[in-house]
Amino acid sequence: MPLDISIVIPLFNEEESLPELVEWIERVCLAHGYKHEIIMVDDGSTDNSWEVINGLSLQYPAVHGIKFQRNYGKSPALNEAFKAATGNVVITMDADLQDSPDEIPELYKMIVADGFDMVSGWKKVRYDNAVSKNLPSKLYNAVNRAMSGIQLHDFNCGLKSYKRKVVKSIEVYGEMHRFIPVLAKEAGFKKIGEKVVQHRARKYGVSKFGWNRFINGFLDLLSLQFISRFGKKPMHFFGAFGSFTFLIGFICSVWLIVERIKEGATYGLTNKPGFYIALTTMVIGTLFFLTGFVAELVSRSAADRNTYLIEDRLGWNNKTSE
Repeated sequence: MPLDISIVIPLFNEEESLPELVEWIERVCLAHGYKHEIIMVDDGSTDNSWEVINGLSLQYPAVHGIKFQRNYGKSPALNEAFKAATGNVVITMDADLQDSPDEIPELYKMIVADGFDMVSGWKKVRYDNAVSKNLPSKLYNAVNRAMSGIQLHDFNCGLKSYKRKVVKSIEVYGEMHRFIPVLAKEAGFKKIGEKVVQHRARKYGVSKFGWNRFINGFLDLLSLQFISRFGKKPMHFFGAFGSFTFLIGFICSVWLIVERIKEGATYGLTNKPGFYIALTTMVIGTLFFLTGFVAELVSRSAADRNTYLIEDRLGWNNKTSE
């Protein structure tokens, strides 16, 4: 029988919180009769987190562990756990006890009963430092909403739930864990919901994230927007921009030549700064156009150039084909 829930927990140096977290999750799942698994991904911890996971797996059969050779980051940890997950609903949460397992039943219900493809938690009341986390987070989320068109208050909340086919249809790489709702939307999953969740003060350890995550997050968002729009058709961006730039430079050059002819001069064109500006613009336009050609060749040679999601099939005698 398929499992009801796969609970995914990426972690780095969280040995103190793991026993309490797993016991809490088990208590909630047992109370609601969920068939479940807990996938804990040790992202190269330097403390005794892996030994603690080993002990918990002996105590609780639902606990599974994946250990990375070194610290790769939260995105690779989530991606590997998504590959391993077998539950109909996949729920992610952080290992620091700031996410409450008591939210699991409602997150599960919103996927199974309410029909959402994914649900993102919203920590409406936070216990983080207002200067270092809360204010930058609000700005960061406002930019995300404006650029992605997804109306969520907290894109980076670790507490989320998904239909299984959502996590099997996306690849989380780099630091793209912040933009999983955007990845889901680009994969064709439109019903993305939000739930206000409890945020608890950190009980053990310290935060593993610094100020650089906001800068990196903004750059990753720009990359994601570009790839989602032009990843399969780069010539539409580089070619259009290059053609426009070249045309501007060419028109300026012609205008300068005509002006010199009207003045009755056949020399001295190179003494005008505008000539070099026009020439530079034409060169830049040509380079952008050639970049589009090269990017198009790379795109057409890529193994995933025709990757798309098929929701259902009919008339194939119960046979499927990829």
